[in-house]
Amino acid sequence: MLMKKMLAVLALVLGTGTFALAQNNTEEMVKEWERAKAYTLEYLEAMPDSGYALKPTPEMRSFAEQMLHLTDGNYGLTSAAMGVKSPVAFGESEKTGDKSKANVIKVVMAGYDYAIEQVKKAQPAQLGEKIKLFNQFETTRGVALGKAFEHQTHHRGQTTVYLRLAGVKPPQEKLF
Repeated sequence: MLMKKMLAVLALVLGTGTFALAQNNTEEMVKEWERAKAYTLEYLEAMPDSGYALKPTPEMRSFAEQMLHLTDGNYGLTSAAMGVKSPVAFGESEKTGDKSKANVIKVVMAGYDYAIEQVKKAQPAQLGEKIKLFNQFETTRGVALGKAFEHQTHHRGQTTVYLRLAGVKPPQEKLF
């Protein structure tokens, strides 16, 4: 058990470090976002249709809402990082009335496509530019994109519990 915990911490450190190193290399960042998209799709496909409404406790988001919140972050954070207007208002994805498996997959994949498109457009010199994220946090565009990546990783990770509660084995980790 201790060995598993140590390996999990090592994987987290390596994953975070990989993205941090990639923050000045758009090609590597795109690969990381594409890997994250594929991994999230595995989560979305693993959850049965009936599990999309699952809430571990009444005050928590449902599985669908978690994934749609992740998507709102992909739009909002990458747009803010790159200084462009998001095509989707923040919170709009999560508020959708259609939280069916098919629609959630469609919406979430579109959010990843948007984030990947923004990263592909980024020029290496832009990533070092200083910005004030949400008029509050002083950072660089590259670090802000890293925060967007961290946000989607965080929320996908939370849904591991949802899958387990639905009796589903979560997808195998995709470190590479």
